[in-house]
Amino acid sequence: MTIPAAKLSNPAVRALVTAINGGDPKAFFDVLTPDATMSDDGSDRPLAAWAEREIFSSRGHMDVQTEKDGGLALIANYRNDTWGEMRTAWRFTVDGERISRFETGQA
Repeated sequence: MTIPAAKLSNPAVRALVTAINGGDPKAFFDVLTPDATMSDDGSDRPLAAWAEREIFSSRGHMDVQTEKDGGLALIANYRNDTWGEMRTAWRFTVDGERISRFETGQA
């Protein structure tokens, strides 16, 4: 059973998942701090290029399965047109109302 984005506990994470699923790069970057960083499968990646490739140009979508740590840790079925669907883990660092770092990779 999936958790709808609107029901996620953390407002910043909720906004990020909503932006991903809505294909909205502006909303995605608006919820990130200006110096936000990320990693994919344990390797830091250039955030803007990664988001364009893995989310927006490939129609990425998250179906959240579980959340922990007040909504800062998710397990989701993530799919895009490049890789298909895979079970992924997401971990977020939130500063104030914005995300300063996220880490994702296969779960």
